[in-house]
Amino acid sequence: MSSQDIPEETLPSKQGEAHEGAVAVAGDPFADPGLPPHEHRIQDIDERAAKRSERAVAFMFTLSMLATIGFIAAYLAIPVDKNIYVFPIGHVSAMNFTLGLTLGVALFLIGAGAVHWARTLMSDVEHIDERHPIEAPSEVRAKVIADFHQGAAESAMGRRKLIRNSMFGALSLLPLSGVFLLGGLSKAPGTKLRHTAWGKGKRLVNQNTNQPLRPEDIQVGSLTFAMPEGMKEEDHDFQNQIAKAALMLVRLRPENIKDKKELDWSVDGIVAFSKICTHVGCPINLYEQQTHHVLCPCHQSTFDLSDGGRVVFGPAGHALPQLRIKVNDKGYLEAMGDFQEPVGPAFWERG
Repeated sequence: MSSQDIPEETLPSKQGEAHEGAVAVAGDPFADPGLPPHEHRIQDIDERAAKRSERAVAFMFTLSMLATIGFIAAYLAIPVDKNIYVFPIGHVSAMNFTLGLTLGVALFLIGAGAVHWARTLMSDVEHIDERHPIEAPSEVRAKVIADFHQGAAESAMGRRKLIRNSMFGALSLLPLSGVFLLGGLSKAPGTKLRHTAWGKGKRLVNQNTNQPLRPEDIQVGSLTFAMPEGMKEEDHDFQNQIAKAALMLVRLRPENIKDKKELDWSVDGIVAFSKICTHVGCPINLYEQQTHHVLCPCHQSTFDLSDGGRVVFGPAGHALPQLRIKVNDKGYLEAMGDFQEPVGPAFWERG
């Protein structure tokens, strides 16, 4: 059927808009069918169902409050260095896992409660509002305000006091999570930066073979990486420990050692220095035998291992910390204590 065969009053306007309230006519694809009949929810006709929905929403808001309280309790009670095993993730920080879980549950329950409230108790009657020019006249602004008040009334905020009070409680407690997180910014590291896994009597273990080291295992001009005895790569905190305890051993000829303290802390020319660069903490692994220099590959800081590990080039701020070593009665190399100064980058309390 062509457009000439359709009565003029049923055709769309020139702008392509259907006439308001037009009745669908056979063969007219542009007629406005109107809104379907409104279907009432069970909560609209049964007050007992409405009460059940109200209790469900309040229950979710209450659980959100409990989750927030759990967040605060976890922050205060769980040690920072405690780890737990979570399948299938593996070993994770107990505090971080608990904080993330409780905060996520608290936020989810507030959102789920609000959605359930809107879907079951707030008015779902469809309203048609015709388009209007961008510049709203005064009567439209008055209508918007009236619609807002009508929406507030239809939300049953005043009548559903259980929902209102529990929602306010959940929203009031939730910001406390952020307050307690900010509290963590004020905690000083204490002496953690000054201590590593090294200690008196700890044998030096080859990091590649996991075997205790003897002086004869280290040749003149060689570079060997070591770690404290008892550390294993499968340990959950291995990466945190090795980041501070990583050690490099170089055997020099005693007559080539310039620093007296370094000579006293060595064994037959074997010197032990921290492997962690004092610039930004990169691992040092490049050794030049002729000059006794080690080079950090990140920013080319260079240290002289024959002169107390001092900086000879690059942005590093201070020398590499040296570990005092000796040979025990079984012929193995062992530490005589921990590093006497913090390893890695400088911090303001270094002196």
